[in-house]
Amino acid sequence: MEKSKLVKLFSNMCCSNCRHDFDENSIFVKRQDKHLMVLQIICAECGKSFGLAFLGTGSVDVKEEDMALEFQDCPLPISYDDVLDAHHFIDKLEKDWNKYIPDELKNNF
Repeated sequence: MEKSKLVKLFSNMCCSNCRHDFDENSIFVKRQDKHLMVLQIICAECGKSFGLAFLGTGSVDVKEEDMALEFQDCPLPISYDDVLDAHHFIDKLEKDWNKYIPDELKNNF
């Protein structure tokens, strides 16, 4: 798939960190096979990584104007009240709440 078509695919999207539009400098083709493409999306402005996208590249009849992915409303950022609510929730947990965490994950805390 041509890079210009990939840019068109992400043309309605921007970085959630700095609001910079995704462009040809944001899209990196990591692997391309006959029917699959693996892309990495990184904001060209601030460097935030958006992980990998797996795209099927089989033959599909799509109009050029229908190619752009649609932007969906995102949840609001975490507010100070959300943090306080989480703190109060954690504060009310039983003293031995960490018994529910698997042993192999406890080293991550």
